[in-house]
Amino acid sequence: MKNLRIILIALLWVPLILSAQEDSVELFTVPLSNPGSSGKLIVEQLAGSIDVIAYEGTEVIVKASFGNDKGHYKDKKEKDGLKRIENSSMKISAEEKNNTVQIINEQWNKPTNLEIKVPVNFSLKLGTVNKGNITVNGVKGEFEISNVNGEITVEDVSGSVSADTVNGDIKVNFISVNSGASMAFSSMNGDLEVTFPSATKADLKLKSEMGDIFTDFDMAVDKQKPVVDKNNSGGKYKVKIEQWVNGSINGGGPEMLFKTFNGDIIIRSK
Repeated sequence: MKNLRIILIALLWVPLILSAQEDSVELFTVPLSNPGSSGKLIVEQLAGSIDVIAYEGTEVIVKASFGNDKGHYKDKKEKDGLKRIENSSMKISAEEKNNTVQIINEQWNKPTNLEIKVPVNFSLKLGTVNKGNITVNGVKGEFEISNVNGEITVEDVSGSVSADTVNGDIKVNFISVNSGASMAFSSMNGDLEVTFPSATKADLKLKSEMGDIFTDFDMAVDKQKPVVDKNNSGGKYKVKIEQWVNGSINGGGPEMLFKTFNGDIIIRSK
């Protein structure tokens, strides 16, 4: 059956000579089981950037450029009388089933910067750890995005977003949002800046330990109430007060959570 088709495309240790500064090269194009229908892209890698761009097409196009870092080599001593040949061999594959495309990157010894074009209606699950930022532009869908040492930038999207990073800013600009969809944005060391359409209805839960909170929405702020936790076994009450700011915009709606330790929270309307 067509909707059960699985496509596997692999480049197994193909020797290439590429400089770290060279433009990206096209790796492969992945056809979809149901062209014209919505789909999902899954990419989770160890090192490097991920850049996803919507285009008016029905396939997923994957390009890449490669760094030369080899984290498990502590030094790169020259060998007397020999020239170094930079090795950019690859082990990257893609699997497609029922319009879900998963990019499997087994490049453990160097960063891989991926540039991926997807049809406009595509949900995303993206993750990277080191030496890279994640950007998304022009896509409509549900997005789950995670980084550790880098920024997350999502521009001109429609749908819902859950985004978290440890060291980096998060910036999201919505054209439209899914009504009824809860969202969450968090960073340990970074600003959270999200722009919603002016008519967005939401209940906001906000917390910044070391920063400030800004908005141009007419936000109704709730009075802070202590959270009471009863210990049934000992008959004791534990009262815990956290400095969250709770409020609503346009009468309230699904929960939007914003949390950062060392950064500002900025919520804009347009």
